[in-house]
Amino acid sequence: MALTPKGYATHSLQAEEKLNSKRKEKAWLPVIGMKLEISTPFLGVHRPFVGRCCQICTPRSWESLFHKHLLSLGFHNAIRVTEEDTRYRGWLVRRLCHFLAISNWKIPSSSPGDFEKKICHSKRVQDVMLQRVPQARGDSPILSQSPSGWRSEVLQVLSQVQAPISLFLVRLCSWALLKVLTRLFHNVLLHKGQVEMVRKAAQVPDVPLVFLSTHKSCLDGLLLPFLLFSQGLGVPRVTWEYQAFTPPLRALLSQLGGIFLPLEAEHVADRNQGALSRAVLTSYAEELLKSRQHLLIFLEKPFSSAPHLSAPGWDWLALVLGAFQAGAVPDVLLVPVGISYDMAPDVCFGSQVSSARPLSFWSCLLPICRALGQGFGCVRVDFAQPFSLQEYVANNCFRQSCTRKSLEELLLPVVFGKRTSLMDCEKSEEGLLGLRAAVALKAEERILVGRLGLHSLTAGVSCSAVTAVGITSALLLHKHREGVFLSRLMSDFAWLTEEILLRQRDVAFSGQLWALVLHSLTLLRGCVSLHQLSLGDVLVAPQATEPVMRQLSLHGAALLPIFMAEAVGACAINALLVEMLPFLGPTALPADIILSQQELQEKTLVLVQLLPWDFLLLQPCQSAFCYCQDVLDKLIQCGLLVAEEASSERPACDTSRRRFSGELMWKETGEFSDSSDYDEDSGKRCFKISQLDNCFDFFLFLCSLLSPVLRTYERAAAFLAESCCPQPEPAYTEKLQEFLLRKAREDGSFECVNRSMAVSSVRTFKELGVLQELPTPAGPKLYLSESFSLRENQESLKKFIQQFICC
Repeated sequence: MALTPKGYATHSLQAEEKLNSKRKEKAWLPVIGMKLEISTPFLGVHRPFVGRCCQICTPRSWESLFHKHLLSLGFHNAIRVTEEDTRYRGWLVRRLCHFLAISNWKIPSSSPGDFEKKICHSKRVQDVMLQRVPQARGDSPILSQSPSGWRSEVLQVLSQVQAPISLFLVRLCSWALLKVLTRLFHNVLLHKGQVEMVRKAAQVPDVPLVFLSTHKSCLDGLLLPFLLFSQGLGVPRVTWEYQAFTPPLRALLSQLGGIFLPLEAEHVADRNQGALSRAVLTSYAEELLKSRQHLLIFLEKPFSSAPHLSAPGWDWLALVLGAFQAGAVPDVLLVPVGISYDMAPDVCFGSQVSSARPLSFWSCLLPICRALGQGFGCVRVDFAQPFSLQEYVANNCFRQSCTRKSLEELLLPVVFGKRTSLMDCEKSEEGLLGLRAAVALKAEERILVGRLGLHSLTAGVSCSAVTAVGITSALLLHKHREGVFLSRLMSDFAWLTEEILLRQRDVAFSGQLWALVLHSLTLLRGCVSLHQLSLGDVLVAPQATEPVMRQLSLHGAALLPIFMAEAVGACAINALLVEMLPFLGPTALPADIILSQQELQEKTLVLVQLLPWDFLLLQPCQSAFCYCQDVLDKLIQCGLLVAEEASSERPACDTSRRRFSGELMWKETGEFSDSSDYDEDSGKRCFKISQLDNCFDFFLFLCSLLSPVLRTYERAAAFLAESCCPQPEPAYTEKLQEFLLRKAREDGSFECVNRSMAVSSVRTFKELGVLQELPTPAGPKLYLSESFSLRENQESLKKFIQQFICC
């Protein structure tokens, strides 16, 4: 029954002891009087090390800064501060240990004193001002000739970007944040080996660190700087959104290390408009990296149920790349960061945080005060292996790309029922092109930024540990939506934990199985109802309301990146079954249907091309065809597909060559082509769905994981008939969101009502040629393309997406 073998880290014992002590006080949670003999076999005696950098793009970084002894260093609870963390001992020290420990934490030197002067003297800023102040043209520097008015304008733009860090406020807010975190969470865990790895990276001379983090909560911007500060890594500069906060709160965040994109830098239509802001911002990024101040960039927006590279993160990453290519620093070490919450405090006031109104100091403080005393479980922060920006850029610049076509050229013939081969072409990288601050970059540089962001986002998501609440939420939402017995829920929890570990992904918990499940149900007490039965078991039923379904979807979304390849393959199998259904008898079972490898690869490739790369976490160095091969391999490894062997042919596992002499003709001709190594029968192999008891349930579970996104795409296709085009893209997205909500109220599929998925569907339809963006005097507007103005083509698109959805 115990889930903790010898050598497996038991870092949540403190949380389990608190849970056991309060278990009798939970009147809504019945006591279970039955014995369970369920255990999960873990792999080895150490946790898997997740987050290794890409061996193809950064082979030298892959070999450095990592040693096997880092795996055995265990975990550290960052909010557990005692007198051992101070230089003093005694009763009074135990009372003031938080204050004394924070006062001893070291803060490296901040910005140099002439920071502002260097930005004003930068050639980029002077060139912009020479265009705006014609009378200042001459041989002498512009600073000595131009009036002080434009200098104050430069300093005004710089004040919108950053402010000097207040050391007093940093220590005061760190003390207050430590008090708040101890009331909100049981523990905040850091892997000691990962922290040691980051410390070694920070000691590389003249090379700054840039942390590229996922974004799971609005608390991340305060939590991550606090953790870095507590581990002796200094106070980083943190990127925030300018319009998300009121001026007083923005001023406070600036003094704590926050930096913002100025509003004028977002103008794209006119290059002259906002030129000074972009020049100041670019010079600021260069001087920031020169002074070796660490930078924290969030690659995605919070409240997103699927990975998606955000525009502000794209812009800051473009600035870092531009500073490196300008020679400001010899190299930059990039550190992807993954964050996992049992339950984020945003759940209590998510409607206020996600609203369009800017946040004020009191709108943030009051909900946090109301949340004090409530248990939000545990937090786990993971640092992936740092990699060199210089090495990444050098390897990507010399990489040859294959033939690329737009998504419209690739998929429109398939949508309209024309069979075309997609094996030899790749989707163009238009989806990786960002806007706003990188407007001055060339298309090649912008694609490079997109690739870099996608690599970093993939590494950050892959190193994020899976929480117990995420596993329980995924089971309740995708497998037991109508309710489940607690004994069955524990069995499925153990099964899913084993599947996660088999895929070399880490979990953010350890302990006894019953304690883990009850811990997750305790945190989800507002989402489930428990009914004790006369048989001694307990019925766990999720509530079918909109807030509950959205919350379960948000928690359970952490499992989709782990099973992404298998889910894509399962939906491709479902599409083949839908095609074969009219030709099958009424008694035919899915396990009796033979699936061709070539047809399965083609269906998988079509789905891979349809979904965005950042959603699939498809690394740019990996081709779509190789990804499809990986999908097929994983379906076979997990036991979902089995090879079908015909009696008249050799076994599928036989790799010996037929016509041995004919296969070796290349030695006589002297042509060293790969075609000689190609097996003619490899594309003719066939498979069947496994007939094991749990395989069909696993197939439905995998399809259900991907169904919210595909169903959103399907309803976005149905919305084309009701859309009132032309209209601006934000207005179109808002009306699509209302349409999704209306459909969800009809069938209860509230997990499909997510703004990030609606934005993703609009972006995909633009790449597919369904929607066209044309400039107008009032701004760009979306139009329905001529092809999809016809109702029949809209129905073809809807049916094309429906084939991948398992009802």
